[in-house]
Amino acid sequence: MSLALAAALLSAAVLAPAEPLVLHARAQQRPEEGGGYRTAESSLRWNPTETAVVVCDMWDRHTCPSAERRVAEMAPRMNDVLVALRRRGVLIIHCPSDTMKFYEGTPGRTLAQQAPKVETEIPLERWCHLKEYREPPLPIDDSDGGCDCCPDRQVGPPWPWTRQIAALQIEPGDAITDSAEAFYLMKQRSIRNVIVMGVHANMCVLGRPFAIRQLTLQGQNVVLMRDLTDAMYNPARSPYVGHHDGTRLVVQHIERYWCPTIVSGDVLGDGRFRFADDDAAAD
Repeated sequence: MSLALAAALLSAAVLAPAEPLVLHARAQQRPEEGGGYRTAESSLRWNPTETAVVVCDMWDRHTCPSAERRVAEMAPRMNDVLVALRRRGVLIIHCPSDTMKFYEGTPGRTLAQQAPKVETEIPLERWCHLKEYREPPLPIDDSDGGCDCCPDRQVGPPWPWTRQIAALQIEPGDAITDSAEAFYLMKQRSIRNVIVMGVHANMCVLGRPFAIRQLTLQGQNVVLMRDLTDAMYNPARSPYVGHHDGTRLVVQHIERYWCPTIVSGDVLGDGRFRFADDDAAAD
C-alpha cells in the first residue's frame, strides 16, 4: 500500500500544472473618447513552461564606457532573476549578438541551432526598424549613438564585445543565439510568452529578431522587464533630460505602442532594481 501511495503521489506531482508566474503588467492606453494616454495595470498569469526569457545584448564590453558600466551594474540582479525563473521551468535564451563564435560547439548554442526553421507570414529580419504605421519617432534623439560620456567616440567594427557578460550564468538547458533561432525554439516548445530584458531599449531591445518589435508582430505575448534595461541616450540631445529619464521615456514609448512592462520584483518579490545614480522617485 505504501509503495502504491508513493507512486500515486509521484504521478500526481508530475502531472500537476506548474504554479503560474504572476506578473503585474503596466501599459499606456489611449481612452476610446480620445485625449492623452493613461496608465493601465493588469495581472498576467503565465505558465512557466510556456514562457521564455530573452536576454538581449548584455555584452562583456561596449563602445560606450558608461553603457558598459551600467550593464555591469544591473547584471547581478538580472542573474538573480534568471536563476529564479530557471528554477520555475522558464526557458532562458541568451542573445549576445555578434558573439556566436565564442559559444560555438557549446550545448546552449547547439540547442538553438537544432530548432527547426519556421516559415513566418511576416519575415523575421536581422533588424526591424521603426514601424511608422504603428509608432511615432522615438521620444529621444539618439542620432549621435547615445553615449552620455564620450559622444565623439569612433563607433564601428571591429566591435569590442566578444561574449555575454560573465556575471550572467549560462546553465544546462539554456539556449544561446543571436538570430531568428530564438523564435524557432519558442515555436518548437509551444512557448507563447516572452519576457525581454537587457539593452538597449531604444535600439537592440526593439530591433533585433529576438526582441520586442519582431516577437510582437509574430503574435507572441511579450513584456519588457523595465527595471533591467537601459537606453543609449545622451542628455545633451533632445529632449534634454537626464539619462535615466531618457530611458523612462523610451519605456513609455514601448508601453504605448508595443507591449506592457513588468519589474524584477514580480519574480524576486522585493521591489525593483534602480541604478545607483538614479535618484528619481518615478518608476
